[in-house]
Amino acid sequence: MKKLISVAFCLCILFGCEKPVTTNSINVNDIAALTQAIKDCKPGDDIIMANGIWKDVQIEFLGNGTKDKPIILRAETPGKVTIEGASNLKLGGSYLIVKNLYFKNGHTPTKNVIQFKIDEKTVAMHCKVTNCVIEEFTQPNRDDTDHWVEFWGRHNELSNCYIAGKSNFGPTIRVRLDGNENVKNYHKIINNHFGPRPRKGGPHGETLQIGDSGTSMTPSHTIVHNNLFDRCNGEVEIISSKSNFNVFTSNVFFESEGSLVLRHGNYAKIDGNVFIGNDNSEFIGGIRVINTGHWITNNYFYKLKGLTFRAPLAVMNGIPKSPLNRYNQVTDVVVAYNTYIDCISPFQFGVGSNVSQSEVLPKSEIRSARAERMILANNLIYNQNPDNYPIVAHDSVDGVLFEKNILNSENKSGVTSGGLIRKDFKMKKLTDNLFVPIENFEDVYRGFDFETIKTDFFGTERSKQNAVGAMIVPVKNRPVLIDKKKYGADWFETEKEAYKPQTLQVSNADELKVQLSKANSGDILALKSGVYTIDKKLIINKNITITSLDINTKAELQFTSDSIAFEMQPKARLQINEVILKGNGNQDAFATLDKNMTKAYDLFLENVELDNFNSVLRVSKGSFADTISVVNSVIKNCNRGFLLNKEINDGGDYNAEFVIIKNTEFTDIKETILDYYRGGYDESTIGGNLVFQNNTVTNSGKLESDQILIKNRGIVNVDFSNNTFKNNPVKLIAVLWGEKDQKPVDNTIENSGKIEVVQNLKLKLMY
Repeated sequence: MKKLISVAFCLCILFGCEKPVTTNSINVNDIAALTQAIKDCKPGDDIIMANGIWKDVQIEFLGNGTKDKPIILRAETPGKVTIEGASNLKLGGSYLIVKNLYFKNGHTPTKNVIQFKIDEKTVAMHCKVTNCVIEEFTQPNRDDTDHWVEFWGRHNELSNCYIAGKSNFGPTIRVRLDGNENVKNYHKIINNHFGPRPRKGGPHGETLQIGDSGTSMTPSHTIVHNNLFDRCNGEVEIISSKSNFNVFTSNVFFESEGSLVLRHGNYAKIDGNVFIGNDNSEFIGGIRVINTGHWITNNYFYKLKGLTFRAPLAVMNGIPKSPLNRYNQVTDVVVAYNTYIDCISPFQFGVGSNVSQSEVLPKSEIRSARAERMILANNLIYNQNPDNYPIVAHDSVDGVLFEKNILNSENKSGVTSGGLIRKDFKMKKLTDNLFVPIENFEDVYRGFDFETIKTDFFGTERSKQNAVGAMIVPVKNRPVLIDKKKYGADWFETEKEAYKPQTLQVSNADELKVQLSKANSGDILALKSGVYTIDKKLIINKNITITSLDINTKAELQFTSDSIAFEMQPKARLQINEVILKGNGNQDAFATLDKNMTKAYDLFLENVELDNFNSVLRVSKGSFADTISVVNSVIKNCNRGFLLNKEINDGGDYNAEFVIIKNTEFTDIKETILDYYRGGYDESTIGGNLVFQNNTVTNSGKLESDQILIKNRGIVNVDFSNNTFKNNPVKLIAVLWGEKDQKPVDNTIENSGKIEVVQNLKLKLMY
């Protein structure tokens, strides 16, 4: 045996186990040397960028390697070459590899950070970007559009990268299909970690878009495999597939407030993906279906609470004779062998049906074409707490065939079929988030072409032993659904050690300014009792809590500054508790920068008294707050309240995602209490959330020109309840949107106008 091993070893050395690849290493220290090395490059060259900061560089990597001898551009040490400032990278030619670069502290000066194209005549073919990081490389102006990676050409690859933090307009990744050299591309997007994308507050916040409406009937064949989409919350479409024959397999969607959306195009394959929700968000979705010929198989859905557009399975109505950029009818779609665990109403049909809005919409926008020739078969639905409405039908489901779907709750949805079968069965928890049945349900529906579904979620062959649901038991080993180490750049640590906040005591105004400047993000400034006279605005650009040290004798901040008390900058998170804020009637208590609000901010007020300001909050166009929360507070003697009304382009954008005002008193506010605006007929976002609950409003609105005390035009989600309005000289307290199920609940009104409900709100069409 030893002799045989020795002979085999010698043969490997003599003939080679693999064809050797010879390389020519070229070290470069600056952009001039890099440009020259690229100009002179030939197959097999290995261009090595020296460790350090490469700032304001626009790299054009042009060359033609071969399959066996690619041309490589890489960092000297993975992650130690940082691309910063106004920088980007373009690839053109063939068989090029870029790896181990780190884009941070900057933005692209053009429309793309990484582009698989030099110019219209020089696209990339068989090129790869791998093991790279793009982190918060976002535009200073959130309204400016760019794509962080833009695919052109054919057979290109983005793999093992970590990409996170895009907050401006435009998809993070875009696959372009304009021109014959870019179709039938077979691009690969594999093994990447798409880290958190913050809520954008408007459309065009996708993480991945493949094609567009103009190329929606074009074959792409893009492969999206084994990626982690981690809290990608930009908008309702995490992935927007807008071309034909795309493949989505073995991806994990973790607590991402959106869905994998088959927006345009046909014949997608969606197999073996994982969708994980939680108990805290009602906006985490699954798969939304539009168009024809898709096969949706072997997917696992857990704790998804999204409804309608964000349902675990949302099947839309189409527009008859739809134009390319709208909604085609769902036809010939198969949804089979999927498992739904603790999902609310997982099957929703006729989503987007809007015949009731025909009085405010043109005929070309009415979605009345129901799904036809659709098969829903061999799916398993389990809920630990009974969900008696597994199906929500916004229109007739007469075009859907139900076969061998098994659920453990009673079906009271009104949609009945012999193919919806209730059984008492139990599930076993194997690992975090993963539940499998105790036994197999082997009586499955065998429809046309179902034999092509060869394996289950874990690769077990269905030809030997088949069963309803995504997984056949027993499952081997103890599989882990989410292992972040499997995705992204192997040198980049995505989990940062949590900072332990420090409490810093403050005695006077000068100390407050110094400590605010010195504090780390997360620290608490505890104010001793007394009056603090503040003659300059306080700049908030990190996570800071300001509170009174003794809540029985609150600290009082008196502002004599010219126009602003607190300036909210990008990434600011300000929480003020148990403090009195007083102005001189001229300042805005809180205001954003006039421009370059690159990132979202947050503002929390609790047990705060705010007195004598021009406005409570004034924002700029392009600014965006994730959360504004006011609880148990008193706001009085101000000209106006919260002005979240600068996004007036009617393009679906708005200035804050969550506005929560509870248990608060408003007294003597001369104009509006709140102006929270979203314009444009758009369904790509959460659409804003307003909770106005248990508040008292008195003697306010007398100078408001349009006689509306609280404005929430176009905001989708509104809770307006248990408030008291006394002696407010206005015509209307608020106008609620009936079609979005908004209604006033248990409000007390005395000499204050009325609350009006408008069923159909006319909005400007965006398309």
